[in-house]
Amino acid sequence: MQETQFVSGPPERSPRAVPERGSPHGAAARPLPLLAGVAAAFALVHLVLVAPGLGLGWDETVYVSQVSPQAPAAFFSAPRARGITYLVAPVAALTTSVAALRVYMAVLAGCGLFLALWVWRRLLPAPVLALAGALFASLWVTMFYASQAMPNLWVAYGALAAVGCFLRAARDPGDGRALIGMGAGVAFAALMRPTDAVWLTLALVVAALAMPRTRRRGLLVLVAAAGVTVGCAEWVIEAYVHYGGLAARLRRASEIQGHLGWYFSVDDHVRALGGRALCRPCDVPWRYPASALWFLALPLFVAGGVLSAVRARSRTPILLATAVGAALAAPYLFTVGYAAPRFLLPAYALLALPVAQCLLWLCLSPLRWRRTTVGLVVVAVVAHLAIQYALVVGVANRVRRDTVDLTRIAAELRAQGVRPPCVISGEEAIRVAFRTGCASRQPGGHDGSITPQALAATALEQPVAVLVSGNGRPPAYAREWRVHPLPDLGHRTGLRAYVSPGVSRSPTG
Repeated sequence: MQETQFVSGPPERSPRAVPERGSPHGAAARPLPLLAGVAAAFALVHLVLVAPGLGLGWDETVYVSQVSPQAPAAFFSAPRARGITYLVAPVAALTTSVAALRVYMAVLAGCGLFLALWVWRRLLPAPVLALAGALFASLWVTMFYASQAMPNLWVAYGALAAVGCFLRAARDPGDGRALIGMGAGVAFAALMRPTDAVWLTLALVVAALAMPRTRRRGLLVLVAAAGVTVGCAEWVIEAYVHYGGLAARLRRASEIQGHLGWYFSVDDHVRALGGRALCRPCDVPWRYPASALWFLALPLFVAGGVLSAVRARSRTPILLATAVGAALAAPYLFTVGYAAPRFLLPAYALLALPVAQCLLWLCLSPLRWRRTTVGLVVVAVVAHLAIQYALVVGVANRVRRDTVDLTRIAAELRAQGVRPPCVISGEEAIRVAFRTGCASRQPGGHDGSITPQALAATALEQPVAVLVSGNGRPPAYAREWRVHPLPDLGHRTGLRAYVSPGVSRSPTG
């Protein structure tokens, strides 16, 4: 069978393949130890620097509560998919220990990075893959979310693996493992975030139709379509069972995300890189310009990687990684009216490949100013790492402080007699309720799951607490309930609970 002529670097066991001097393809490095070292370092650094004391975030609580015995499941809104819940289930269903969950997810994250890069071992040289993995893993966003029950990092792994398998299958359509890997990668991404997987599939379909000398294009298109169909099946079925149909769920998901449309959110993402997990609305000042220098330089390094790949005869893998990365970033940069740095993790994972290609080319190319170039690259990388370290430590410390505050709030509520079975509503209800062992129910908003009348009726049968902060006022049905002040939670000061009548205080409260 004739192979497609776009393979990067020298084919294995080919004596005629002589790498260009100074090219990263000339490094006789073995991929296994390099990639395993990067993946292990990623997991270990996260467990040492970030994971300790890191409690569950708001979105994490929703996903984990679906399988955890600690509290009733939180309301599952229309945009969410259950893939990450399935991933955490083996640990979350057995223990309420957040530390155990962090270790489990961090180890999985390291393994996922290794496997996603390993797929590319016959497409790009080991040094490029190892550097790309290290660059991606060193971003504060990647490092922060390594052990979190959030889907975006796993979409990144699925996309990276799917693109690598696609290239291998396009080179040799008889490679059944590559075809299966491509379909599995797309399905995995769809299980985590269906909309991201749709963009991934469209990019792969366009690539299958546009790439020259690609045989059996229809098979590649069919496998990609099958992958996204299988991965989205649960989300679509759930749409008809719980949300009134697929169109209704898509419409509600768009509403919750601020009505999808045409937005220019690039500047929002730039500001969010200063250490904000969510920037909505993102009308804050740009206080830390240094945190986004790498983001602003990213297009230049990607372009340099594409140029160097053309010279090194690895054009197609780098071009496709760039194109799919851009396709995954575009919806969040131009159709969503707010920013969360984690949204772009799939794009960063793919764009790390051309960036790594560029940096190695700069350092290894036989230019007269090679030493100066190497020095500048080293200084830039060290400064970049220092900035990323400062950011991830700052974000993690902020979450740790919230974790301590939430633990105190839960203890105060239990002392006031709010113990299972119970319901908590109002501000920060999801995180507080989960820690207290209560159900979280909101009579309105994105998580509206109960009427005010039903919540008031529930208060006649079990403890109900409504949380209010600052100058906020409780709903009408809770205005005569007993008021108890609670510890502040971050920027939420003056936090207090309106506790339903008939709830007796704990003897220690």
